[in-house]
Amino acid sequence: MAEAVVSRTPIPGLLVVDLPVHRDNRGWFKENWQRAKMVASGLPDFQPVQNNVSFNERAGATRGIHAEPWDKYVSVATGRVFGAWVDLRQGPTFGAVFSTELGPDKAVFVPRGVGNAFQTLTDATAYSYLVNEHWSAEAKSSYAFVNLADPQLGISWPIALDQAELSEADQNHPQLSAVRPVAARRTLILGANGQVGTALRALLPDADSADRSAVDLTRLETLDKINWADYDTVVNAAAYTAVDVAETPQGRRDAWAVNVTAVGRLAEIARRHRLLLVHLSSDYVFDGEQELHTEDEAPSPLGVYGQTKAAGDALVAALPQHYILRTSWVVGDGRNFVRTMADLAARGVRPAVIDDQLGRLTFADDIARGVAHLLRNRPATGTYNLTSAGRSMSWADIAELVYRHRGRSEADVQRVSTETYGEGRQLAPRPRHSVLDLAKIIEVGFKPADGESALQTYLDSLPTTSETKDGSKN
Repeated sequence: MAEAVVSRTPIPGLLVVDLPVHRDNRGWFKENWQRAKMVASGLPDFQPVQNNVSFNERAGATRGIHAEPWDKYVSVATGRVFGAWVDLRQGPTFGAVFSTELGPDKAVFVPRGVGNAFQTLTDATAYSYLVNEHWSAEAKSSYAFVNLADPQLGISWPIALDQAELSEADQNHPQLSAVRPVAARRTLILGANGQVGTALRALLPDADSADRSAVDLTRLETLDKINWADYDTVVNAAAYTAVDVAETPQGRRDAWAVNVTAVGRLAEIARRHRLLLVHLSSDYVFDGEQELHTEDEAPSPLGVYGQTKAAGDALVAALPQHYILRTSWVVGDGRNFVRTMADLAARGVRPAVIDDQLGRLTFADDIARGVAHLLRNRPATGTYNLTSAGRSMSWADIAELVYRHRGRSEADVQRVSTETYGEGRQLAPRPRHSVLDLAKIIEVGFKPADGESALQTYLDSLPTTSETKDGSKN
């Protein structure tokens, strides 16, 4: 069977689909919507949930111009129509117009925010449209309308509008100059007050953001406060990260609630609303037996924290639109290992630091750059490792670099094994090797920062005196 042919139009995202129609002595047959073939031909996988049919008894029936907050796939079952579309979205193509004639052999994909209108050219015309949101009265407040007769649009209706059949409402819609453009769907950052969330807010100032006090995915009632239709992307920077506490009974429950149950709810929201979900993961999903971890290595977590992150990753990976960013040893705004070492150096402390766990730091602003790169360039969805580049180091190596930067002797850092450091402490098991292979993200055009250079820059940004817990300085 011949394939559908998809063509672009002057309105971005508005696509014309030429459909094969097969005729015989009984009439004709067509595949009006065949998901696999249409997507392979270039249509978005827009996941329709409702099919509507408008039957028009006489030629000249004219409807529109309406832009609803969902995508549409419009086609004709019987008869022919003149179709017209106006871009009512905010941006440089606002007001752009496209028109064409539709019969059973042609359909049009209409993206959210593009006004749709048609005029029947024959009697007994059946006009069909698939949509990817259920109609609701509440949604009408998000509609945009423009007058069919607006001379600024310059639409050449085959049947003059004063001779056509129009509803009273369609005759009284505003002119284009009075239309408020449909805003683009936005990005929502969850976990906005954490180290990575803070960096994301700085790099993506147009995104909306929410911390756990505003959006707590462990509490269902907070989800109802969000109009998910306003978003096309969610970046999940929220997580339970108390690695050692996660080994306690209450910590175990909290870790699973935040890193698994809440992520599952978010994944279901993303599926229902066709959102791209960007989810941050961790080197703790591995046991550290491999010296270099690739994206396709099977998870093998040692402790509760790693187990919950691996389980959350599996839920996100089932989504058709997702990026999982796997990181290690995160450093950003707030409490972290580097800041702690800098403070100890300023106070003249000689710390015991583990020297047999190897990895790379990941700076929060580098993670934010990576997220922005993926959102801007949209490479193949899936899992990407993202850390700083450069040589692998132990925690003791990093501590020595911090002490040197602070003018202290590297010999002040006492190197100890994991076993020695853990004596008398309740420590979760850690992977001995946390180095993540960066080849995949580099192949899609992202250049991770050099770890040692980024460390120097970060240290330069910190106070040179020690700080107490209440923020005062010694």
